[in-house]
This record gives sequence, structure tokens and C-alpha cells, in this order.
Amino acid sequence: MSTTASSGTPDVRTGPPVPFDPELAAALGVVQERLGEALNLDNIQALREGAALVFDDGLWEDGAFDVQERTVAGPPGEPDISLLICRPSGATAALPAIYNIHGGGMVMGDNRTGIEGPLGWARELNLVVVSVEYRLAPEHPYPAPVEDSYAGLVWIHEHAGELGIDPGRIVVAGGSAGGGLAAAVALLARDRKGPELLGQMLMCPMLDDRNDTPSSVQMAGLGVWDRAANHIGWTALLGEARGGPDVSPYAAPARATDLSGLPPAFIDVGSAETFRDEDVAYASRLWQAGGRAELHVWPGGFHGFEMMAPQAALSQDAREAPLRWLRRLLGV
Repeated sequence: MSTTASSGTPDVRTGPPVPFDPELAAALGVVQERLGEALNLDNIQALREGAALVFDDGLWEDGAFDVQERTVAGPPGEPDISLLICRPSGATAALPAIYNIHGGGMVMGDNRTGIEGPLGWARELNLVVVSVEYRLAPEHPYPAPVEDSYAGLVWIHEHAGELGIDPGRIVVAGGSAGGGLAAAVALLARDRKGPELLGQMLMCPMLDDRNDTPSSVQMAGLGVWDRAANHIGWTALLGEARGGPDVSPYAAPARATDLSGLPPAFIDVGSAETFRDEDVAYASRLWQAGGRAELHVWPGGFHGFEMMAPQAALSQDAREAPLRWLRRLLGV
């Protein structure tokens, strides 16, 4: 998704835009047509209503999962939240779980958005998937989205027995804005001495409100979720604080000064997208802090390519990589 809004251009020297993978480039026009009109703060509601046409969850196709939606306690003093719980049908033992946080630029989506990926991992590895529905900006700015997401994690950890979840084998996962929220939830769990996560899966995560990396400038106006759209998403979440000196790392994890003591991370991103450099930097800083991280930079990938153009060869590779990482992490 791109827009024509300007967010100012930092003094960053870059070469020409990174070319898209040829197969993905051929699909990009169709993808952009499906996404519809450009994002701005005045049309968010209309884009939310159309999002169901883009994302098809297919939850009940073959009975592979017992699916329930639970309303549970939200953050202290705040509204309850909704969790979508998908457990392999017939499972009796306590299983590992994916705690999924959906994408949508902080302004769109629900607990079914983008769940195809986690359900695919669950089918292969016999996992429970729990997907949280957090409050959206701009109606509910920071800290509502991350506090809702953290409250859901605390609830499933406390109720793991009744859900058939192994509380020591919970992996937080998310894509795009959900990837940023997953990183923030991992930081909160560490700092509040909350649930001990087995891992964090950060898929093309939205981490840095400053929006001034070389890749954000280099790919402006191109692909899906460009620099101008990113400006709007962060402004919806943070208002006038966006890009300023006082943004919390629980809002924008790239702001964190201490990345030690975090669970092992899987991070991936396309080379031809806004988030490339902030995601590579986050992986590097995890290593520098003594942590474990696996980083994939998919050559010529635009934002969300593996979900939006799933038949492309690069997309198939990108969809296999997190499954392999999970298999190693879980020892299954």
C-alpha cells in the first residue's frame, strides 16, 4: 500500500530502488489492485471494511482444528479482548502454541487476518494457534495495541492447562505491525518478568517509528506499504510523538537500548521493501547483545509478498523457512 502523502525526506544517500523479483513484479499490479485505494487517516474505516476481501482465513475448511473464540480479561482497567483459539482436532496432550498477533499497519485487521501462515505451521507440527484481537489506532493509540497483546499472552499462559497448551513452549509471532507488536510483547515479558517465551517470530516486522532508514527512502512510492503509508501508520499510533525523542521501545522496538535476555528470534524481510534496514539492524543488535536470531532477507521481495503472491518460487521458499526454524526450535 502506498500513498502520495509526504513525510519529509531525510538526508540519506541511496542507489536506485532494489529491483523486484521478476515473478513477484509480474504479480505486484494485481496485488495493488486488490489492496484498493491508498491509505490516509480519513479512509481507514473503508479500508478496514474491505480487508476481508483480501484475507481469506479458511478456518473451517476440513475440520483440522477445533475453533473457538473467547472473550478474556484485557489490560487492568481496560476492555476485554477476543482470542481466537485453534486447537488440532482430537488432540489430548498439552501442545506447543503459537501466539499470533495480526498485521495491518496498526490501523487494520482482526484476529483472523493473516492467520493462514500460523495455521499452516500448526498443521505440520501439531500446534495450537491463539490469535489476539487488539484495539486499533488511531481510535486507540499506544499503548492500547501492545497492552492488549500482552494481556492475551498472560491469559493463555495462566490458562494453559484448560487450553491444552504447554506453558513452557509458547512462541509469539506476528507479521508487519504484528511483528513489531510481537517484538514489543517479548520485551514486555522480559521486563515485567512475565511468561517466558520459547521464541519470537518477527515476519517483516514494523519496528521503527523514525521511518528514516536508507531502505525507507530507497523504496519510497514502490511496492506495498511504502514510506508514506508507514508515516501514516506510525502517526495513527503515536500522534505528534512519532519520530521524536521520547517514544517507548514498547511502541517501537527499534528504540530499545537493551536487547539482551530475549528469546530466540526468527526475522525475515524482503530486500525491496521499507522495513529491510530496520529489520536487519534489529537482528544484528540481537546478536550483539548475545542473543540468538535467524535472519532471512528475500531478494526482490516486496512487503508481504509470500502471502500476497503465494505461488511464486521465492514465496514458497519464504513460507518454508519459518516452518524449518520452528521444527528446530521445538525439536519435532
